[in-house]
Amino acid sequence: QVQLAESGGGLVQAGDSLRLSCLVSGRGLSMYVMAWFRQAPGTERVFVASVNWSSGSTYYANSAKGRFAISRDNGKNTVYLEINSLKPEDTAIYYCAARRYGSARTFTGEEGYDYWGPGTQVTVSS
Repeated sequence: QVQLAESGGGLVQAGDSLRLSCLVSGRGLSMYVMAWFRQAPGTERVFVASVNWSSGSTYYANSAKGRFAISRDNGKNTVYLEINSLKPEDTAIYYCAARRYGSARTFTGEEGYDYWGPGTQVTVSS
């Protein structure tokens, strides 16, 4: 079992960059797939990107390719989501999620993840 805690959200301006962090507490992290989802007001939570903790291989939603980058730091037990050239439509609550076993490209639905953080709000002003 793992516990997740996101940080790094806030109010930013369009065009800025932001790095979100997800601190992961638990054992056996090498067996986990980590992901970021986001939920804009009035919409469903959607997949953004995922990473295999052991291999570092990544997978992105089509909408996230180019401006988003997911990574993990083994030494800090932290998963990051870097967002560049922020747009007002990136305004959302960003959630970190984890599942044990699998590959980054296989699980892109929230039903595939067992552990969730409380989320961090990102608001982008125009």
